[in-house]
Amino acid sequence: MKVSLFLGCVLLSILVAASGHTFDSKLDEDWKTWKSQHEKEYTKEEEIHRRKIWEDNLRYIKQHNLEYSMGKHTFTMGTNVFADLTNKEFSERMTGSLPFEAVKSTEEAIDEDIEFVEDKGNDDDLSKAPVDWRTKDAVTPNKKQGTTAIQCGSCWAFSATGAIEGQWKLKHGNLVSLSEQNLVDCDRNSYGCMFGKTTYAFEHVIWNGGIESEQSYPYTAVEGNCRFQRRNVAATIRSYRRVPANEAALERAVRDIGPISVAVATEPTSFQNYKQGIYYEQSSDKRITHSMLVVGYGTESNMNYWLVKNSWGTSWGDQGYVKIAKDRGNNCGIATYAFYPIV
Repeated sequence: MKVSLFLGCVLLSILVAASGHTFDSKLDEDWKTWKSQHEKEYTKEEEIHRRKIWEDNLRYIKQHNLEYSMGKHTFTMGTNVFADLTNKEFSERMTGSLPFEAVKSTEEAIDEDIEFVEDKGNDDDLSKAPVDWRTKDAVTPNKKQGTTAIQCGSCWAFSATGAIEGQWKLKHGNLVSLSEQNLVDCDRNSYGCMFGKTTYAFEHVIWNGGIESEQSYPYTAVEGNCRFQRRNVAATIRSYRRVPANEAALERAVRDIGPISVAVATEPTSFQNYKQGIYYEQSSDKRITHSMLVVGYGTESNMNYWLVKNSWGTSWGDQGYVKIAKDRGNNCGIATYAFYPIV
């Protein structure tokens, strides 16, 4: 037994040396704890690769948090379930929103009683009181679009169901968790676990006659055959509408209508490792790659923020949520593509 253990250690040392990277032995226990916490298992060769990425991310996070303590940033970062991924891997696995320029729009401009305005700067009347639709029971608990073993780029489906869930609750009085898997399997304009659009999802629900509940059509994170059954429809919508592409209009929509589906840029490594605080990156990449759900807005430490529900589970961010800087140049492109369904 001792000989085998010795040979195993020797082999690991050789592999590490061959990789040209020396691990920080002081992080051994942290590495073991992190793997156990997130149920990570690797082959020996893969472990070397993932440990290197994890250490690189950890150094980046520690440096950022040090700068945060010096007042250079408005948010903190932490090692979540994605800490063993490069930013490229993370973006490929956990985003999945198609460019909206390619949308063949069938959105309807109805509900004319809701007046939107062009962005003219701060609107004190709007910004005085915070909004959080969770307190109105219009937001389901945080969901997760993938597992540690299976990743699915179905953010578009989670954003769409979140918006429908909110509108259904506000009109009919009951909050029902709707089926993302129904959309992943059945929406032929999108591409399942690869990528899709919330607008395509809305159109599918309209023309399909509704969407099933999470209970009747549970999530698997793998695209399969469409198993939709009309008798199990839990919600329907009749159309959808786009919010004008400015933050003042988005603020009015969130205040007056409810949770709003948005598409955002999440390319920076800092977004991958976000933990708490108000997320703001001055040089934030504006490539729209990820769909989320704005459920409110408020002010913290004299900074305005959007309260946004994500679909990466509760181990990411602040229990699955992120506060994105508001009224700061459309940070992350959050107001560029905003939509809501009409029940």
